[in-house]
Amino acid sequence: MAGTLITSEVDFEASGKHSGFLRVPHSVHRSAYGWIPVPVVSIKNGDGPTLLIMAGNHGDEYEGQIAVSNLARKLEHADLSGQMILLPMVNFPAAQAGLRTSPIDDGNLNRLFPGRATGSLTEMIAHYVENVIMPLADYAIDLHSGGSSLFYPPNLLRGQGHSLEESEALVRIQNAFDLPYAWVFKSGGGRTSTAHTAMSAANRNGVINVMAELGGDGEVTPDILLRAEHGLHRVLHALDMLPSYRPDTAQGTRELNVQGSIFAYTAGLFEPLKSIGEEVSIGEVVGRIHHPDTAQSEPEIITSPHEGVALCRRAMAQVVCGDAMLQIASDARPRAV
Repeated sequence: MAGTLITSEVDFEASGKHSGFLRVPHSVHRSAYGWIPVPVVSIKNGDGPTLLIMAGNHGDEYEGQIAVSNLARKLEHADLSGQMILLPMVNFPAAQAGLRTSPIDDGNLNRLFPGRATGSLTEMIAHYVENVIMPLADYAIDLHSGGSSLFYPPNLLRGQGHSLEESEALVRIQNAFDLPYAWVFKSGGGRTSTAHTAMSAANRNGVINVMAELGGDGEVTPDILLRAEHGLHRVLHALDMLPSYRPDTAQGTRELNVQGSIFAYTAGLFEPLKSIGEEVSIGEVVGRIHHPDTAQSEPEIITSPHEGVALCRRAMAQVVCGDAMLQIASDARPRAV
């Protein structure tokens, strides 16, 4: 398949519920003919769309891994109309280690698409997802969080669509997912995308796709996990894939365009003065960087160059030059036509 060296224990054409591993070749001293196991589940029943849901793209992002595993465990093929392909730990070495990147090759999967068929281990996974699995899908959802270093509120990310049909489908998925915020990209995407993310891999394959940021801080937040699972069931129903599900009334989503991040320029301990969702004005003090090693030094005052709301904050107190501390977004404006 597409020149890949990876083999699948799951037949994606077979009806029913099947689980196994993608075998990623990994020949090392302790295992000359070894392979790395990437868990995969296919649930297929009759006619309907194919939805790919993956998590563990970054290994220290946990809500998605649990939500996808719960779907794999709880849903049977008789519940579905169509097919779900589930990858709960798509960058398995990173997820197993609880790290953003793979401990084997330091590969950041979400920066390596379209990958290489005979590249590093993470490049091989990227190549397989883009060239073997994505072409099977009509829709894709990539579940993330802020990981160990950042925290996001439940937040859907999407493009604006490159056709009326795609735009309507993206809004339908957003409304069904029913997260408090939606980060709407101002540009990009489409089949000509040259970016190296899973979203771009989907775009290049003509797959209608969204991403979600679901918490972070290196932990699992129960209410965010609940919203993620709730949202996935609602999306399945909105795509006519879960006919017996009865969705409740949506709570509503605030659409945002990201304005930019606020970065540290000195090392020290970051004290945030803004909470997630709190309004921010240009020039407002949003944090301080303290220097306990020179205890009598005044802290550095951090002001915002952007106006909007705090959409993301750094989870770790320690910062060095170049670390993102806050991300600011403002209410989305419709794209000019």
